[in-house]
Amino acid sequence: MHLKNLQLNQFKNYQSAKLEFSEEINCMVGINGSGKTNLLDAIHYLCLTKSAVNAQDNQNILHDMDFFTVFGEFEMAKNSLEIRCIVESGKKKQIIQNGKAVEKMSDHVGLLPVVMIAPDDTQLIKDGSEERRRFFDNMLCQLDKSYMDNLVRYQHFLKQRNALLKKFGETGRINKALLEPYDLELINLSKLIAATRQEFVNAYKPLLIEHYADISGKRETIDIHYDTNCTAEDFERQFYQNQSKDLILRRSTMGIHKDDFVFEIDNYPIKKYGSQGQQKSFLIALKLAQFEIFHDKKNTKPILLLDDIFDKLDDLRIEKLMQLVADHRFGQLFITDARPERSAGILKGINAQAKFFKVEQGHVSAWDQ
Repeated sequence: MHLKNLQLNQFKNYQSAKLEFSEEINCMVGINGSGKTNLLDAIHYLCLTKSAVNAQDNQNILHDMDFFTVFGEFEMAKNSLEIRCIVESGKKKQIIQNGKAVEKMSDHVGLLPVVMIAPDDTQLIKDGSEERRRFFDNMLCQLDKSYMDNLVRYQHFLKQRNALLKKFGETGRINKALLEPYDLELINLSKLIAATRQEFVNAYKPLLIEHYADISGKRETIDIHYDTNCTAEDFERQFYQNQSKDLILRRSTMGIHKDDFVFEIDNYPIKKYGSQGQQKSFLIALKLAQFEIFHDKKNTKPILLLDDIFDKLDDLRIEKLMQLVADHRFGQLFITDARPERSAGILKGINAQAKFFKVEQGHVSAWDQ
Protein backbone atom coordinates (compact mmCIF):
# COMPACT_ATOMS: atom_id res chain seq x y z
CA MET A 1 0.00 0.00 0.00
CA HIS A 2 1.19 3.53 -0.76
CA LEU A 3 -0.12 7.05 -1.33
CA LYS A 4 0.46 8.12 -4.94
CA ASN A 5 -0.56 11.77 -4.68
CA LEU A 6 -2.12 14.37 -2.43
CA GLN A 7 -4.23 17.45 -3.15
CA LEU A 8 -5.17 20.11 -0.61
CA ASN A 9 -7.71 22.90 -0.86
CA GLN A 10 -7.99 25.49 1.93
CA PHE A 11 -6.48 23.09 4.46
CA LYS A 12 -4.69 24.80 7.36
CA ASN A 13 -2.12 27.19 5.80
CA TYR A 14 -2.55 25.83 2.25
CA GLN A 15 -4.77 27.62 -0.25
CA SER A 16 -4.03 24.77 -2.62
CA ALA A 17 -1.29 22.20 -3.14
CA LYS A 18 -0.61 19.14 -5.28
CA LEU A 19 2.11 16.56 -4.60
CA GLU A 20 3.21 13.37 -6.37
CA PHE A 21 4.96 10.95 -4.03
CA SER A 22 7.65 8.31 -4.14
CA GLU A 23 6.58 4.81 -3.12
CA GLU A 24 9.46 4.74 -0.64
CA ILE A 25 10.77 7.91 1.05
CA ASN A 26 9.29 11.42 0.92
CA CYS A 27 10.96 14.25 2.81
CA MET A 28 9.37 17.67 3.43
CA VAL A 29 11.95 20.34 4.29
CA GLY A 30 11.51 23.96 5.33
CA ILE A 31 11.72 26.30 8.29
CA ASN A 32 9.51 25.68 11.32
CA GLY A 33 6.00 27.02 10.83
CA SER A 34 6.06 26.70 7.04
CA GLY A 35 3.50 23.88 6.91
CA LYS A 36 5.50 20.65 6.83
CA THR A 37 3.56 18.98 9.64
CA ASN A 38 0.30 20.05 7.98
CA LEU A 39 1.13 17.80 5.03
CA LEU A 40 1.54 14.83 7.35
CA ASP A 41 -1.70 15.78 9.06
CA ALA A 42 -3.53 15.77 5.72
CA ILE A 43 -2.36 12.17 5.19
CA HIS A 44 -3.51 11.36 8.73
CA TYR A 45 -6.96 12.74 7.83
CA LEU A 46 -7.21 10.51 4.77
CA CYS A 47 -6.30 7.43 6.80
CA LEU A 48 -8.10 8.05 10.10
CA THR A 49 -10.72 10.75 9.24
CA LYS A 50 -9.23 13.14 11.81
CA SER A 51 -6.27 15.37 12.57
CA ALA A 52 -3.32 14.09 14.57
CA VAL A 53 -2.80 17.48 16.24
CA ASN A 54 -6.12 19.34 16.36
CA ALA A 55 -9.34 17.68 17.51
CA GLN A 56 -11.59 20.46 16.18
CA ASP A 57 -12.16 19.92 12.46
CA ASN A 58 -13.26 23.52 11.84
CA GLN A 59 -9.94 24.82 13.17
CA ASN A 60 -8.16 23.06 10.30
CA ILE A 61 -9.87 25.22 7.69
CA LEU A 62 -7.77 28.02 6.15
CA HIS A 63 -8.45 31.34 7.89
CA ASP A 64 -11.51 33.25 6.59
CA MET A 65 -12.70 30.24 4.57
CA ASP A 66 -15.63 27.94 5.36
CA PHE A 67 -14.45 24.53 4.13
CA PHE A 68 -11.44 22.39 3.27
CA THR A 69 -10.91 19.30 1.13
CA VAL A 70 -8.09 16.77 1.23
CA PHE A 71 -7.80 14.29 -1.63
CA GLY A 72 -5.44 11.35 -2.04
CA GLU A 73 -5.04 8.44 -4.40
CA PHE A 74 -3.77 5.23 -2.82
CA GLU A 75 -2.61 2.04 -4.44
CA MET A 76 -3.57 -1.14 -2.61
CA ALA A 77 -2.75 -4.56 -4.06
CA LYS A 78 -2.47 -2.92 -7.50
CA ASN A 79 -5.94 -1.39 -7.15
CA SER A 80 -6.53 2.35 -6.99
CA LEU A 81 -8.45 3.83 -4.06
CA GLU A 82 -9.37 7.53 -4.13
CA ILE A 83 -10.18 9.14 -0.78
CA ARG A 84 -11.62 12.62 -0.35
CA CYS A 85 -12.21 14.27 3.03
CA ILE A 86 -14.51 17.31 3.12
CA VAL A 87 -15.04 19.49 6.17
CA GLU A 88 -17.48 22.40 5.86
CA SER A 89 -18.41 24.74 8.70
CA GLY A 90 -21.74 23.79 10.24
CA LYS A 91 -22.03 20.53 8.31
CA LYS A 92 -21.19 16.90 8.90
CA LYS A 93 -17.71 15.78 7.84
CA GLN A 94 -17.66 13.64 4.71
CA ILE A 95 -15.34 10.81 3.66
CA ILE A 96 -15.74 9.70 0.05
CA GLN A 97 -14.20 6.46 -1.28
CA ASN A 98 -13.97 6.16 -5.06
CA GLY A 99 -16.83 8.64 -5.42
CA LYS A 100 -19.10 6.97 -2.86
CA ALA A 101 -19.84 8.61 0.50
CA VAL A 102 -18.97 6.59 3.62
CA GLU A 103 -21.98 6.46 5.94
CA LYS A 104 -20.02 6.06 9.19
CA MET A 105 -16.47 7.24 9.87
CA SER A 106 -15.87 3.98 11.73
CA ASP A 107 -16.38 2.08 8.45
CA HIS A 108 -13.29 3.83 7.05
CA VAL A 109 -10.95 3.63 10.04
CA GLY A 110 -8.56 0.70 9.71
CA LEU A 111 -8.70 0.52 5.93
CA LEU A 112 -5.47 2.53 5.56
CA PRO A 113 -3.17 1.79 8.54
CA VAL A 114 -0.86 4.62 9.53
CA VAL A 115 1.72 5.18 12.29
CA MET A 116 2.99 8.63 13.28
CA ILE A 117 6.06 9.49 15.37
CA ALA A 118 5.95 13.13 16.49
CA PRO A 119 7.57 15.46 19.06
CA ASP A 120 4.49 15.58 21.30
CA ASP A 121 4.57 11.80 21.73
CA THR A 122 6.21 12.54 25.09
CA GLN A 123 2.66 13.13 26.37
CA LEU A 124 2.23 9.36 26.34
CA ILE A 125 4.72 9.12 29.19
CA LYS A 126 4.46 12.47 30.94
CA ASP A 127 0.70 13.09 30.90
CA GLY A 128 -2.15 11.25 32.61
CA SER A 129 -3.79 7.95 31.78
CA GLU A 130 -6.15 9.46 29.20
CA GLU A 131 -3.31 9.90 26.70
CA ARG A 132 -2.24 6.27 27.05
CA ARG A 133 -5.80 4.98 26.77
CA ARG A 134 -6.25 7.04 23.61
CA PHE A 135 -3.06 5.63 22.11
CA PHE A 136 -4.07 2.00 22.67
CA ASP A 137 -7.70 2.63 21.74
CA ASN A 138 -6.61 4.21 18.44
CA MET A 139 -4.52 1.13 17.68
CA LEU A 140 -7.30 -1.28 18.54
CA CYS A 141 -9.87 0.71 16.56
CA GLN A 142 -7.71 0.38 13.45
CA LEU A 143 -7.43 -3.37 13.99
CA ASP A 144 -10.82 -4.43 15.35
CA LYS A 145 -14.12 -2.93 14.20
CA SER A 146 -16.09 -4.69 16.97
CA TYR A 147 -13.78 -3.07 19.52
CA MET A 148 -14.50 0.34 18.01
CA ASP A 149 -18.24 -0.31 18.09
CA ASN A 150 -18.06 -1.38 21.74
CA LEU A 151 -15.96 1.66 22.65
CA VAL A 152 -18.41 4.05 20.95
CA ARG A 153 -21.32 2.38 22.76
CA TYR A 154 -19.46 2.59 26.07
CA GLN A 155 -18.75 6.31 25.63
CA HIS A 156 -22.41 6.93 24.78
CA PHE A 157 -23.75 5.15 27.87
CA LEU A 158 -21.08 6.71 30.09
CA LYS A 159 -22.13 10.17 28.94
CA GLN A 160 -25.80 9.37 29.59
CA ARG A 161 -25.09 7.93 33.05
CA ASN A 162 -22.97 10.92 34.05
CA ALA A 163 -25.70 13.29 32.89
CA LEU A 164 -28.21 11.41 35.05
CA LEU A 165 -25.88 11.50 38.08
CA LYS A 166 -25.44 15.24 37.59
CA LYS A 167 -29.21 15.72 37.37
CA PHE A 168 -29.71 13.77 40.62
CA GLY A 169 -27.18 16.04 42.31
CA GLU A 170 -28.77 19.23 41.02
CA THR A 171 -32.36 18.31 41.88
CA GLY A 172 -31.68 16.33 45.06
CA ARG A 173 -34.07 13.63 43.80
CA ILE A 174 -32.41 10.22 43.34
CA ASN A 175 -34.01 7.33 41.47
CA LYS A 176 -31.56 4.43 41.33
CA ALA A 177 -33.90 2.45 39.07
CA LEU A 178 -33.11 4.95 36.30
CA LEU A 179 -29.42 4.10 36.61
CA GLU A 180 -29.90 0.35 36.20
CA PRO A 181 -29.98 0.17 32.34
CA TYR A 182 -26.79 2.25 32.13
CA ASP A 183 -25.12 0.24 34.90
CA LEU A 184 -25.75 -3.03 33.06
CA GLU A 185 -24.39 -1.66 29.78
CA LEU A 186 -21.26 -0.18 31.35
CA ILE A 187 -20.54 -3.35 33.32
CA ASN A 188 -20.90 -5.65 30.31
CA LEU A 189 -19.01 -3.36 27.92
CA SER A 190 -16.23 -2.80 30.46
CA LYS A 191 -15.68 -6.56 30.70
CA LEU A 192 -15.57 -6.94 26.90
CA ILE A 193 -13.30 -3.96 26.28
CA ALA A 194 -10.92 -4.79 29.14
CA ALA A 195 -10.55 -8.37 27.94
CA THR A 196 -9.69 -7.15 24.43
CA ARG A 197 -7.20 -4.62 25.78
CA GLN A 198 -5.48 -7.28 27.90
CA GLU A 199 -5.24 -9.70 24.98
CA PHE A 200 -3.78 -6.96 22.82
CA VAL A 201 -1.18 -5.96 25.43
CA ASN A 202 -0.11 -9.60 25.73
CA ALA A 203 0.66 -9.64 21.99
CA TYR A 204 2.10 -6.12 21.89
CA LYS A 205 4.47 -6.38 24.88
CA PRO A 206 7.07 -8.74 23.33
CA LEU A 207 7.36 -6.48 20.27
CA LEU A 208 7.82 -3.42 22.48
CA ILE A 209 10.51 -5.12 24.57
CA GLU A 210 12.35 -6.33 21.46
CA HIS A 211 12.40 -2.91 19.79
CA TYR A 212 13.50 -1.16 22.96
CA ALA A 213 16.38 -3.61 23.33
CA ASP A 214 17.47 -2.92 19.74
CA ILE A 215 17.36 0.87 20.20
CA SER A 216 18.93 1.02 23.67
CA GLY A 217 21.59 -1.67 23.27
CA LYS A 218 19.97 -3.83 25.98
CA ARG A 219 21.28 -1.60 28.78
CA GLU A 220 18.08 -1.89 30.81
CA THR A 221 14.77 -3.77 30.79
CA ILE A 222 11.31 -2.32 30.21
CA ASP A 223 7.79 -3.58 30.73
CA ILE A 224 4.16 -2.60 30.25
CA HIS A 225 1.16 -3.52 32.39
CA TYR A 226 -2.54 -3.02 31.76
CA ASP A 227 -3.96 -1.62 35.00
CA THR A 228 -7.69 -2.36 35.31
CA ASN A 229 -10.19 -3.75 37.80
CA CYS A 230 -12.69 -4.57 35.04
CA THR A 231 -11.34 -8.09 34.62
CA ALA A 232 -11.72 -8.92 38.33
CA GLU A 233 -14.23 -11.64 39.20
CA ASP A 234 -16.04 -9.27 41.59
CA PHE A 235 -16.01 -6.27 39.21
CA GLU A 236 -19.81 -6.11 39.07
CA ARG A 237 -20.04 -6.07 42.86
CA GLN A 238 -17.40 -3.33 43.05
CA PHE A 239 -19.27 -1.29 40.46
CA TYR A 240 -22.51 -1.33 42.46
CA GLN A 241 -20.65 -0.66 45.72
CA ASN A 242 -19.26 2.50 44.14
CA GLN A 243 -22.72 3.81 43.29
CA SER A 244 -22.94 5.89 46.48
CA LYS A 245 -19.58 7.49 45.63
CA ASP A 246 -20.79 8.17 42.08
CA LEU A 247 -23.91 9.93 43.41
CA ILE A 248 -21.78 12.17 45.63
CA LEU A 249 -19.23 13.01 42.94
CA ARG A 250 -21.88 13.17 40.15
CA ARG A 251 -19.78 11.05 37.80
CA SER A 252 -18.96 7.42 37.12
CA THR A 253 -15.85 6.33 39.02
CA MET A 254 -15.51 2.75 37.77
CA GLY A 255 -15.16 1.30 34.30
CA ILE A 256 -12.66 1.10 31.47
CA HIS A 257 -12.46 4.93 31.27
CA LYS A 258 -10.42 4.77 34.51
CA ASP A 259 -7.88 2.21 33.25
CA ASP A 260 -4.20 2.91 32.66
CA PHE A 261 -1.27 1.38 30.82
CA VAL A 262 1.77 1.43 33.10
CA PHE A 263 5.21 1.88 31.49
CA GLU A 264 8.20 0.65 33.52
CA ILE A 265 11.97 0.62 33.27
CA ASP A 266 13.93 -1.76 35.52
CA ASN A 267 10.68 -2.30 37.49
CA TYR A 268 10.14 1.41 38.17
CA PRO A 269 7.76 3.91 36.48
CA ILE A 270 9.59 5.33 33.47
CA LYS A 271 7.71 8.61 33.97
CA LYS A 272 9.60 9.20 37.22
CA TYR A 273 12.82 7.25 36.84
CA GLY A 274 13.56 7.14 33.11
CA SER A 275 16.12 9.57 31.69
CA GLN A 276 15.23 11.73 28.72
CA GLY A 277 17.10 9.37 26.42
CA GLN A 278 15.42 6.30 27.91
CA GLN A 279 11.99 7.89 27.50
CA LYS A 280 12.74 8.73 23.86
CA SER A 281 13.85 5.17 23.22
CA PHE A 282 10.68 3.89 24.86
CA LEU A 283 8.49 6.14 22.71
CA ILE A 284 10.16 5.02 19.49
CA ALA A 285 9.79 1.40 20.58
CA LEU A 286 6.09 2.00 21.25
CA LYS A 287 5.58 3.23 17.69
CA LEU A 288 7.76 0.56 16.06
CA ALA A 289 5.81 -2.12 17.92
CA GLN A 290 2.64 -0.46 16.66
CA PHE A 291 3.98 -0.58 13.11
CA GLU A 292 4.90 -4.25 13.42
CA ILE A 293 1.59 -5.37 14.88
CA PHE A 294 -0.30 -3.44 12.17
CA HIS A 295 1.87 -5.09 9.54
CA ASP A 296 1.17 -8.50 11.00
CA LYS A 297 -2.59 -8.07 11.47
CA LYS A 298 -3.28 -6.15 8.25
CA ASN A 299 -0.81 -8.04 6.07
CA THR A 300 0.43 -4.73 4.67
CA LYS A 301 3.03 -2.21 5.79
CA PRO A 302 1.41 0.91 7.28
CA ILE A 303 2.31 4.37 6.06
CA LEU A 304 4.90 5.80 8.48
CA LEU A 305 4.91 9.53 9.31
CA LEU A 306 8.04 10.89 11.01
CA ASP A 307 7.53 14.48 12.15
CA ASP A 308 10.65 16.47 13.03
CA ILE A 309 12.33 13.47 14.65
CA PHE A 310 15.90 14.31 13.53
CA ASP A 311 15.73 17.39 15.73
CA LYS A 312 14.54 15.42 18.76
CA LEU A 313 16.76 12.33 18.66
CA ASP A 314 20.47 11.89 19.26
CA ASP A 315 22.77 10.39 16.61
CA LEU A 316 22.56 6.85 18.05
CA ARG A 317 18.77 6.68 17.89
CA ILE A 318 18.68 8.24 14.42
CA GLU A 319 21.23 5.66 13.27
CA LYS A 320 19.15 2.79 14.70
CA LEU A 321 15.98 4.09 13.04
CA MET A 322 17.65 4.68 9.68
CA GLN A 323 19.10 1.18 9.76
CA LEU A 324 15.54 -0.11 9.79
CA VAL A 325 14.79 2.12 6.80
CA ALA A 326 17.89 0.84 5.00
CA ASP A 327 16.82 -2.74 5.70
CA HIS A 328 13.46 -1.96 4.04
CA ARG A 329 11.54 -2.83 7.21
CA PHE A 330 9.11 -0.03 6.43
CA GLY A 331 6.85 0.70 3.50
CA GLN A 332 6.14 4.27 2.40
CA LEU A 333 7.81 6.85 4.61
CA PHE A 334 7.09 10.58 5.08
CA ILE A 335 9.63 12.73 6.94
CA THR A 336 9.70 16.41 7.91
CA ASP A 337 12.88 18.31 8.74
CA ALA A 338 13.78 21.97 9.22
CA ARG A 339 17.34 21.38 7.98
CA PRO A 340 17.41 20.19 4.35
CA GLU A 341 21.11 19.39 4.28
CA ARG A 342 20.78 17.13 7.33
CA SER A 343 17.97 15.07 5.76
CA ALA A 344 19.86 14.82 2.48
CA GLY A 345 22.96 13.61 4.32
CA ILE A 346 21.12 11.04 6.44
CA LEU A 347 19.18 9.61 3.50
CA LYS A 348 22.05 9.72 1.01
CA GLY A 349 23.49 6.39 2.11
CA ILE A 350 20.17 4.54 1.98
CA ASN A 351 19.39 2.46 -1.08
CA ALA A 352 15.82 3.67 -1.59
CA GLN A 353 14.02 6.12 -3.83
CA ALA A 354 13.80 9.41 -1.95
CA LYS A 355 11.87 12.45 -3.08
CA PHE A 356 12.32 15.88 -1.47
CA PHE A 357 9.82 18.71 -1.23
CA LYS A 358 10.58 22.30 -0.24
CA VAL A 359 7.86 23.89 1.88
CA GLU A 360 7.61 27.69 2.13
CA GLN A 361 4.63 29.22 3.92
CA GLY A 362 1.98 26.98 2.43
CA HIS A 363 3.67 26.49 -0.95
CA VAL A 364 5.30 23.21 -1.96
CA SER A 365 7.80 22.55 -4.72
CA ALA A 366 10.14 19.71 -5.68
CA TRP A 367 13.66 20.11 -4.26
CA ASP A 368 16.53 18.56 -6.18
CA GLN A 369 19.71 17.55 -4.34
